[in-house]
Amino acid sequence: MDLSPEAPLALTLAVLALLDGLSVGTLLIPVFLLLPAGRVRVKRILLYLGTITLFYLLVGLLFLWGLVNVVDVAADFFSSEPGRILRFVIGAALLVGSFLIPSAKKKEAALVGGGSPDTVREAAGPLAPGVPDAAEPVQGRIARWRDRLLDPTTPPLVVVGLAIAAGLVEVATMLPYIVAMTMLADAGIGIPLRVAALAGYCLLMIAPALLLLLLRVLAARAVEGPLRRLGAWLSRTGAENTAWIVGIVGFLIARGAAAELGLFSGIGTLFGTGGS
Repeated sequence: MDLSPEAPLALTLAVLALLDGLSVGTLLIPVFLLLPAGRVRVKRILLYLGTITLFYLLVGLLFLWGLVNVVDVAADFFSSEPGRILRFVIGAALLVGSFLIPSAKKKEAALVGGGSPDTVREAAGPLAPGVPDAAEPVQGRIARWRDRLLDPTTPPLVVVGLAIAAGLVEVATMLPYIVAMTMLADAGIGIPLRVAALAGYCLLMIAPALLLLLLRVLAARAVEGPLRRLGAWLSRTGAENTAWIVGIVGFLIARGAAAELGLFSGIGTLFGTGGS
């Protein structure tokens, strides 16, 4: 079951891994840990990234070894005509559904349309000095929690627990990862190559975070501002990122199924006939 019959398996897996690299656990939390000024706690961040990488590697191994027979049975169905049609419908539904995921802009527009008091306050601009903002205590607690997490006196197991918790919360919703594991289990390659591909996939998932960590260490002053803006953007556009990921995966699934169904050649033949 190829998402794109013309694209090599490695290229498709790389694209899916980079999409997974935009999740909360693989990018937002590492960026959050990189934000404090001063010396970067490299060991703590590497411990977090290493733990979440091992988590997804173990989950992938369980998937490959435990569900390979189920995938083989499912592959026979999805390779049939009804299965291809079902894949096309699922892909199209994901693509359309990505436009329906509520985003910050949509919520803001709804509030404006409804005349919410919060909208009026936002339109009026910043709060006057001395007026408390409900968001500030929350942000303060989060910052204090981050500082305790990065504190050398905090047991490393706390960082490990955070990474595992992030993985457990996200694994069922990381659609690119699930699709990639299904493709690996369905691929006509040996177990050693599957494991190597899975390990490369998990490492590529954390590549964006590792790159930001490297930049934070080597060029702290240059990247501190952009990192803060990136963290704010990721927090603000989490829904939009999810919508993009769902839409891209849906497009790949629908495109692969359409190619196997011969829809593209049929359209080409139709237009070719019409033009003659």
